[in-house]
Amino acid sequence: MKTSKNKLVDLEVFIDKKYGKRGSKKRETFEEGYETFKLGVMLQEMRHQHNMTQEQLAEKCGTTKNYISRIENDASDIRLSTLMRIVRDGFGQHLKLSVGA
Repeated sequence: MKTSKNKLVDLEVFIDKKYGKRGSKKRETFEEGYETFKLGVMLQEMRHQHNMTQEQLAEKCGTTKNYISRIENDASDIRLSTLMRIVRDGFGQHLKLSVGA
């Protein structure tokens, strides 16, 4: 990231300045949104790797093309059980979760 003086700054420093330190309400909102965005991108990448359209994925896992699109475009919250079903029925894989700082 560049500052107005064209000096490179660390991404974490940039995010701290823009959204506050970890633990602040503004920063936590940002972090949650970013995780949701990443989930949508990961789903889209998996779908492309399997050469599937949104409609094909939706049909395999019992949902709608519109719902898959909303997840991929960060416009919809997703239930864990639904995500597990999409990964299992749509891609034949298992969802693994981890918790970390």
